[in-house]
Amino acid sequence: MGKAKKTRKFAVAKKIISPKDARVKSNQKEQLVKAKELAKKEKPRHVDQAVSALFFQYNTQLGPPYHILVDTNFINFSIKNKMDIVRSMMDCLLAKCIPCITDCVMGELEKLGSKYKVALRLAQDPRFERIPCGCKGCYADDCMVKMVTAWRCFIVATCDKELRGRIRKIPGVPCMYISSHRYTVERMPEAFGAPR
Repeated sequence: MGKAKKTRKFAVAKKIISPKDARVKSNQKEQLVKAKELAKKEKPRHVDQAVSALFFQYNTQLGPPYHILVDTNFINFSIKNKMDIVRSMMDCLLAKCIPCITDCVMGELEKLGSKYKVALRLAQDPRFERIPCGCKGCYADDCMVKMVTAWRCFIVATCDKELRGRIRKIPGVPCMYISSHRYTVERMPEAFGAPR
């Protein structure tokens, strides 16, 4: 018996995995990313509890003995402009003011050295209230933002534009700064002494 002839099959190509197949590594990575996104969507999102002291944007906790958190550069600029901090605050708000200093701001003033000795001596004035912040060697601006978000009873006094931008994002917290040799308060309607 003779050999049977094998005919070549016409237009036959090798089998290739399609690029959309799940076995391709790049597709596996995309599937993992999609799975993570779905897990995030399913998780309940964290919503901060609303502050009871706020009536819309108006803060009802701010009252006449005003507690003002003072920043390092605010003290330095006050000294450069030859302004008495407590008296100028009273002129601005037309009420009793208690300047407050956190431990982080005090530490920052001590680190600045002998050049800012006057600012340090001014911060140690008995009229200034010292507030223990509880954070260990943290950046003073972060400390102040943390204090203000925890207790909305402060006015923040700073000349730092970056910190003022961060404070603006917190509702109900006014910001005091120096403009044209006077103290000014933004976002506080009852500050009658502040220049407009």
